Amino acid sequence: MPVPFESLIPFAIISGMFLVTGTGIRFAQTKRNEGKLARYSLDDWDRKMLQRDKQLTGTERGQIDEPVAPEEFKVNSAWKVYDSLRNDFA
Repeated sequence: MPVPFESLIPFAIISGMFLVTGTGIRFAQTKRNEGKLARYSLDDWDRKMLQRDKQLTGTERGQIDEPVAPEEFKVNSAWKVYDSLRNDFA
């Protein structure tokens, strides 16, 4: 049974839009994660490591290979800042 050519044009448009949308979403996820694949099924340990990496490097996906943390790591926690501000005004 032949397919009328008029039906191929909307099919091509819809398929093209799915392709463009999927590519755009993939690009946005990759750009957000600094060129790395998106992370799924994060548990508490992964979230803590993301927070640690953000404190050490400034980005969640950045990692550092130095064995000793920089001096700023001691005071860049929100709790440490809160405690130091509370002690200054007490």
